[in-house]
Amino acid sequence: MLFTPFKLRETTFKNRIFMSPMCQYSAQEGIPNEWHRVHYGTRAVGGAALVMVEATAVCPEGRITPWCTGIWSERHVAAFRPITDFIRAQGAVPAIQIAHAGRKASCDVPWRGGRFLPIGSGGWQTVAPSAIPVTPAHGTPHALTRTEIDGVIELFADAAHRALAAGFEVAEVHCAHGYLLNEFLSPLSNRREDEYGGNLENRCRLPLQIARTIRQLWPQQWPVFVRISATDWVEGGWDLEQSIQFAQWLKEIGIDLIDCSSGGLILEANIPAAPGFQVPFAEAVRKRAGIATGAVGLITEPAQAEGILTQAKADVVFLGRELLRNPYWPLHAASKLNVEIPWPNQYVRAKQ
Repeated sequence: MLFTPFKLRETTFKNRIFMSPMCQYSAQEGIPNEWHRVHYGTRAVGGAALVMVEATAVCPEGRITPWCTGIWSERHVAAFRPITDFIRAQGAVPAIQIAHAGRKASCDVPWRGGRFLPIGSGGWQTVAPSAIPVTPAHGTPHALTRTEIDGVIELFADAAHRALAAGFEVAEVHCAHGYLLNEFLSPLSNRREDEYGGNLENRCRLPLQIARTIRQLWPQQWPVFVRISATDWVEGGWDLEQSIQFAQWLKEIGIDLIDCSSGGLILEANIPAAPGFQVPFAEAVRKRAGIATGAVGLITEPAQAEGILTQAKADVVFLGRELLRNPYWPLHAASKLNVEIPWPNQYVRAKQ
């Protein structure tokens, strides 16, 4: 089943192996370069049906680091176009995760420790639903005003328009991992007392407004995904029950697939990471919200991925670090599952 086609709207994916968005921290002024072209192109050559580029910021202040990609100008559109053209030429669908890092922005790259970068040291003022820092070592974010929230919606809409111009066919709204939209969802980071805070409906308001806006402007024949953190892994925080209700609301506005991850809001949360540990979230959302889901998280073996699908726990699998280790994982997985799929002509002599 891993190598059967999967259709959403009028888009047919050649198999059910999707590449997760994974930051490369290698852009300059948000503009992707040859690193990104080779990195994403290689995974398309390797057989993934969907190649999703990393969390791409709607504005400079929405980047996780100064070296993250963005899509806030025509220069970004032009730089992404060769990447999407090459992905498509290999038979994969080019996708983009549209994002704003919120209070987790303005940090150094992970291989230098990922510390918070204050203003004057390469960083900037961060924003959030409430003035609650990620940790004491992070700067206190500016709590967005109502007018500024309207501006965030416009930023996401403009980014989606540019993503289309750049050649992407799938958009994913990033509502996970402790970034801005996840911050609005969770009661641990959202202490607002207006219509954007308090009860579940209010906390979901901005993510739903943005998802609805992007769904309305995205071509009807192409799908829109939403990535969620199904739980904060902290008592009193965002949890699976809230995720299922959120997914139901997303389905009502036309979202096509929920990409089910977890965690990221509270850095000291105790996350029981193990092979397939997030798959139950995808299964629950799929069954109870009645929407297609993608399973993600420590999925490394072909038989494991196949079992997730045949047991109806998800519709597709998203591979992250496994595709960093092995860009050609889909080709080798087909061999292990005794499925015949075409290899790139240039690599056929290495097939056996």
